[in-house]
Amino acid sequence: MSTPQSPTLDGGTGRMSGRAWAVLFVLCGAIFLEGIDVAMLNVALPSIRSDLGMTTGAVSWVMSAYVLGYGGFMLLGGRTADLLGRRRMFLFWLVVFLVFSGLGGVASEGWVLIVARFVTGVAAAFMAPAGLAIITTGFAEGRQRNKALLVYAGTAAAGFSLGLVVGGLLTAINWRWVFFAPVIMASVILLAALFLIPAESRPARSSQGFDLAGAASVTGAMLLLVFAVVSLEDPGAGWGRAAAALAGGLALLAAFVAIERRSAAPLVRLGMLRSGPLVRANLGAMLFAGSFFGFQFIAVFYLQELRGWSSLETSLALLAVGVDAVLAPTVTPRLVSRFGNVRVIFGGMLLATAAYALFLPMGLDWTYAAMFPTMIMLGLAFALAYGPLTIAATDGVAEEEQGLAGGLLYTSFQFGSALGLSAVTAVNAAASGAGGSPEAGLDGFRAALIVPLVAVVLGAAVTASGLGRRRTTAAGTPREALEVAEASR
Repeated sequence: MSTPQSPTLDGGTGRMSGRAWAVLFVLCGAIFLEGIDVAMLNVALPSIRSDLGMTTGAVSWVMSAYVLGYGGFMLLGGRTADLLGRRRMFLFWLVVFLVFSGLGGVASEGWVLIVARFVTGVAAAFMAPAGLAIITTGFAEGRQRNKALLVYAGTAAAGFSLGLVVGGLLTAINWRWVFFAPVIMASVILLAALFLIPAESRPARSSQGFDLAGAASVTGAMLLLVFAVVSLEDPGAGWGRAAAALAGGLALLAAFVAIERRSAAPLVRLGMLRSGPLVRANLGAMLFAGSFFGFQFIAVFYLQELRGWSSLETSLALLAVGVDAVLAPTVTPRLVSRFGNVRVIFGGMLLATAAYALFLPMGLDWTYAAMFPTMIMLGLAFALAYGPLTIAATDGVAEEEQGLAGGLLYTSFQFGSALGLSAVTAVNAAASGAGGSPEAGLDGFRAALIVPLVAVVLGAAVTASGLGRRRTTAAGTPREALEVAEASR
């Protein structure tokens, strides 16, 4: 099965036409929708638990089910976009996302809501890499693609930041609006996408067929590995379950590698993983996402449980992180053009390290002025790291594998965020003890904060390993991408 050829959005001129900007905004709307959907739900969980009569453990699966679907099907989603058509996959799964978001809004039983969130996560797993691949195949590699990707990444980050505030406002009305609002947004995006995203040539059928064995094994492996990570959030009952899921996931992953080596039409060409820049970008993305979402968990519960802040006050406190939505499309492209992706990413990792370190002395009577430096520095770190990581993970990758490259990147982000959340939850529970006093709670949060700090330090070390190899062309694209091209042969 050959890859459908995507029309060039810039018309081959290297300039951003009005049509190209319109398509980019539609795709940005979709990734913003995905980010705001997750962030809004995070704020609404206490209200959902109370209204539906769910236990704390059960309501945590409203979030975990989404992560499971997203992380489990991401690699399959990325490769399917390459094989069956990026526009086709983007539109179809956007409809699925819309329908099951609506189902979540009308759910009267907890299990219905959990199932709806799982399918919504699966839809996002197919939709997100397809949208990213439309950008990376629609703009020629270089400054225009970098600019488009940085705008795209900045919009995604804004969704995470603004979703906290919007979620607080909507939950104050009724938590069901946290699900209905994405339905309205998805409907508008779908209508715009139908008219604006250009059609691509239909893929020709191949006698080699589709790698069903590879698809089944890698999807099963990712589902079990993510489930193992999520199970760590319940350290009392989750260790045995996590160990069994981890063993099963690793066994399926080994089977997947064996299948791909023998397959005439592999789902994932293993040669891609010989690229140093691509591996560094994905490891960096996993560690950076794990640190950020782990910190967000600590900050939210510290402010609400220990300080007694409302969900809206907490959302506003974290709003400073959203500065990246302004900086990512404006300042970051200039920095990437001048210094290259690796150095800019490394700067973001260092800023995040300093931000988490500044939060370590948190106390029971801290003022917001003491917290603000961490919030603003995290926003700067996100602006420097998130977009350039997206560029680095797709630079030099052949057009027919851009969806797969996007799937690998989003798998890294999602797996990293799940690992970060689960690790800080487990450490916090172990360090807090059973006392339940504010002092014990504070000790737990301080201990848990070590997790994101260590993760981002490791991310900086991984990124630093590529610093000596950065050389830029006149177009501002790192020559290290040539390593990816060599690996594709």
